[in-house]
Amino acid sequence: MGILDPAATHAKQRGGRRFDGGPDRFVVRGAGQMMADEERELSALLERLRQEHRDLDAAIHALQTMPGSDQLQLARFKKRKLHLKDRIGFLEDQITPDIIA
Repeated sequence: MGILDPAATHAKQRGGRRFDGGPDRFVVRGAGQMMADEERELSALLERLRQEHRDLDAAIHALQTMPGSDQLQLARFKKRKLHLKDRIGFLEDQITPDIIA
């Protein structure tokens, strides 16, 4: 099932009468299509996750160069960084889905 788009110009059939406009106009869009505001929200989230990923990378590097660093904390940072990488990949796929040629 797709996304309902109330701003579309498609008229909907209802009760034998045709409505052209107003709140009754909906178009079911495919799962691969997304509205501009959804894409902006995902892009903003993606940028925040990328920044957190970069920050964790710097923290991991700093911990690795320190003698006697906390190995448990280092492992937690690495695990969080991998989780972020997976979420970033998922969001990138949501924004730009694969096109089957």
